[in-house]
Amino acid sequence: MSAPDWIAADWGSAHLRVWGLSGDQVIRHASSDQGMGQLAREGFEPALLALVGDWLPEGQVTPVVVCGMAGSRQGWVEAPFRALPCAPLGGPLVQATCRDLRLAVHVVPGLKQVKPADVICGEETRIAGFLVRNPGWDGVICLPGTHSKWVHVSAGEVVSCQSFLTGEMFSLLSKSSVLRHSVAGWADEGFAEGVAQGMERPERLMARLFSIRAEGLLEGRDPAFARARLSGLMIGAELAAAKPYWLGQRVAVIGAEPLVQHYAQALGTFSVPVTRHDATEMTLAGLATARALLPQTKRPCVN
Repeated sequence: MSAPDWIAADWGSAHLRVWGLSGDQVIRHASSDQGMGQLAREGFEPALLALVGDWLPEGQVTPVVVCGMAGSRQGWVEAPFRALPCAPLGGPLVQATCRDLRLAVHVVPGLKQVKPADVICGEETRIAGFLVRNPGWDGVICLPGTHSKWVHVSAGEVVSCQSFLTGEMFSLLSKSSVLRHSVAGWADEGFAEGVAQGMERPERLMARLFSIRAEGLLEGRDPAFARARLSGLMIGAELAAAKPYWLGQRVAVIGAEPLVQHYAQALGTFSVPVTRHDATEMTLAGLATARALLPQTKRPCVN
């Protein structure tokens, strides 16, 4: 198989995904669980080489464009945030130090909102990819995931954002809390009930969460219903808090299935017009746009 012209990388907290591209055509793909949360700074280059080392021809520098947590303060190299309002991409990418002379790694900066304090780290690239595919689009973008993001976009700029720990809290509660004994599988009716309860009375969230455990003990509640209800409660409470974003707006939800489906289903309950978009497709479109910001490839520095 031929060597890629360039490499795109999405480096999250928990996972690393890479694609080798010839122009805009993906010719290779790999992933690992070597996310930012598992790595010290000196571990980033070996983690990347473990996936792409065999793709790199000798005597040639291959550009790598990275979005996500590799540019965080705890990442490979800190890429200073750009302040809102601004276009999702713009300005120089930040070059990371590499020992392997076949690599030229550049990291996409994230975005920051000073008040109320918030940051976007990786999702800016998906937003950029979405706007490339949907020129002139104005509205609200929801990016569900470990840390869900709600973003207001107007005239090609990210105007404001709000983040939620919904995905991370669902993972902690379902895997590490007392609720882990009560939840397993999925039942759509449990999700619908949870969304309605979380949206209607978000101040009751903590009590509703414990009721999942109590219902399992006292009523033998189906674990599939309970797990879906847990997700619904979390997403419903998020929707209640994010109502200023989606009320009266059209919403594009960008993410992976089945999470995108769950958010679209929850928003559909309130007659919000929703379109669904694949996170990988938007990420690659955004990274291709970021590649155009690269300077002429230089041999990277070595400590």
